Amino acid sequence: MSGIPITLLWILWIMDVDCSRPKALLPIHPEQEPLQSKTLAGCTFGGKFYSLEDSWHPDLGDPFGIMHCVLCYCEPQRNRRGKPSGKVSCKNIRHDCPSPSCTNAILLPGHCCKTCPKAPSPPVKKSDFVFDGFEYFPEKDDDLYNDRSYLSSDDVTPEDSRSEYVALLTAPSHVWPPVTSGVAKARFNLQRSSLLFSITVKRIDRLSRIRFSDLDGSVLFEHPVHRMGSPRSDTICGIWRSLNRSSLRLLRMGHITVSLVTTTLSEPEISGKIVRHKALFSESFSALLTQEDSDVTGGGGLAMLTLSDVDDNLHFILMFRGLRGGEKDQIPILVQILHQNHVIRELYANISAQEQDFAEVLPDLSSREMLWLAQGQLEIAVQTEGRRAQRLSGIITVRKSCDTLQSVLSGGDALNPTKTGAVGSATLTVHENGTLEYQIQIAGTMSAVTGVTLETKPRRKTKRNILHDMSKDCHDGKAWGFWTEANARDLHMLLQSELFLNIATKDYQEGELRGQIIPLPYSGLWARNEQLPVPLAGQFVSPPLRTGSAGHAWVSLDEHCHLHYQIVVTGLGKAEDAALNAHLHGFAELGEVGESSPGHKRVLKGFYGSEAQGSVKDLDLELLGHLSRGTAFIQVSTKLNPRGEIRGQVHIPNSCESGGVSLTPEEPEYEYELYEEGRQREPEDLRKDPRACYFEGQLRPHGARWAPDYDRKCSVCSCQKRTVICDPIVCPPLNCSQPVHLSDQCCPVCEGKSYHRKTC
Repeated sequence: MSGIPITLLWILWIMDVDCSRPKALLPIHPEQEPLQSKTLAGCTFGGKFYSLEDSWHPDLGDPFGIMHCVLCYCEPQRNRRGKPSGKVSCKNIRHDCPSPSCTNAILLPGHCCKTCPKAPSPPVKKSDFVFDGFEYFPEKDDDLYNDRSYLSSDDVTPEDSRSEYVALLTAPSHVWPPVTSGVAKARFNLQRSSLLFSITVKRIDRLSRIRFSDLDGSVLFEHPVHRMGSPRSDTICGIWRSLNRSSLRLLRMGHITVSLVTTTLSEPEISGKIVRHKALFSESFSALLTQEDSDVTGGGGLAMLTLSDVDDNLHFILMFRGLRGGEKDQIPILVQILHQNHVIRELYANISAQEQDFAEVLPDLSSREMLWLAQGQLEIAVQTEGRRAQRLSGIITVRKSCDTLQSVLSGGDALNPTKTGAVGSATLTVHENGTLEYQIQIAGTMSAVTGVTLETKPRRKTKRNILHDMSKDCHDGKAWGFWTEANARDLHMLLQSELFLNIATKDYQEGELRGQIIPLPYSGLWARNEQLPVPLAGQFVSPPLRTGSAGHAWVSLDEHCHLHYQIVVTGLGKAEDAALNAHLHGFAELGEVGESSPGHKRVLKGFYGSEAQGSVKDLDLELLGHLSRGTAFIQVSTKLNPRGEIRGQVHIPNSCESGGVSLTPEEPEYEYELYEEGRQREPEDLRKDPRACYFEGQLRPHGARWAPDYDRKCSVCSCQKRTVICDPIVCPPLNCSQPVHLSDQCCPVCEGKSYHRKTC
């Protein structure tokens, strides 16, 4: 998706508005990330915290925006007491731009240096860490078809492909005998300065935290384990945010160890070194190998498997730790593939006693073997020879991940592009037995839906390749069902982002909507695992807009009544439009409008590209009320359509406006709401926080909302930078003659009206 500036807004339809005196617009700055702890050394610039040695392009806000030709750096220093601190230094880098080789050079959005049209960007000087505020993906050119949303491995540079890391966690080798037979596989994805991780564990319980250390044992970061933040019971998901330059350097050098700590021991039970591995980019199947003899502790392995692009050859890499080979430099092993305890493939090999990794190819899998592989019916086993023979084994399953498989279907991405203002929104889940579960929402089509299909990339427009027809599951604009007959090739293409969803209608028999299925990286937003996204369509704009763009959004409120959102859009435009719109930046506004105006707008965020996420902690009671009543909309605007290009209605039942604020949350929406910087907020931390508030004998963190003891039903208080603000609940007008007063609520409701209650 090319970089397109987008404005994201809340639209509120306010039916009863006092128009006698319009109020002035008030600037509001949304909070998208938790502020860093004051105990960390670093720099503060523009209201944001940067770690030591971080670099960035400063954002001066509207109307200047991001200064791409200015590079700021957080320079490490020490104060008079010898404690580390940071000093901001900025310089103009425009003079470092190379001279373009053409006379018609253009300036692309998000860049400082001009480049020639259709030419690659000027080479960026390689360093340990390069900060770039935006990402741009080149468009795939192919005359055989028009899959405009296609993004394949051909578009990923070698440097990008090396942003994935892996670690095999086993019992420490320096502890003998080992105390556990537990094994874990940790997979990492470095996105800018945040390290996303998913850890699959086996034979280990009562986990308390994940520890990142350097090779000397110094702790760099700890992350608490709360399984509710993981979509699978045996998988832990998390994010190490804002790695400083030194940690990034250690990561890329392979000098960071990840460990799992349990509640029973203070020292890690299993650990492993984080390394780059070429197999991660194409991995589709995996297995964790443990000792078959339950009395044997220590050691383990993992297998990363993938299929050839054309032939049904199974490539795999085995990583071992703790295999015993005596005094020999080479360890003979027997590798077996089993189905229901029957050996169907086997091979002999020798591995190095020092580097216990092994790669091999199993050629020409049969159609039956391909089905078994997809359904998790194959087992891989490794056996050593001799008197102290070991045997490790594990079930091969589809690669587990914390990412969300999703697709936005738009008219602009159809094989023959359309502009109808319709939208398709899909989320998919691959279960361990190979079953593909899909949930698809369709809205705004110009005519009746006639087909919902899962397809591959076509070689020609007139020759689509349909893998699975979901049309029978489509009712009332929704398609929900299971595909149980997918083979290994189908699942491999799915995980490699090579499959598409196509919506055909009566007026567009080849397809009115189309979208590529791609993984959305883990973000910590638990709502993605609990609810379907809100479809965003041009048909929902007022008045309806016939556009080829579409999107969907996850929107939720946490226990503090803070709003969290994540939006994915597609079809908004191409690179030639981006250069014209590059100067557009969103700004926040709040106020009441007159009768002639369509509503009350609040800008959340301006962004480039196809995805945006963030959080807002200062929503007013009126907005919370509209969210609860379902009269709020989330909208994406562009320069071509500043009044809205796509929109979706948002309904989040809540009791925030009536004072029903929970102080003991059960399910945080974002992992950092309960755990700032990877640890729970302790009273000592609050006492050190200069933004905290003291009220009614209790410390409250900045941004918290609660019902005060003096009036728990009809008042609400908030902490804003050491200041406590308490307001009475303002009850909305009712359209009934005999309102009913509920005992646990401040505001009356109309009798017979269903009242949804959800504590925040």
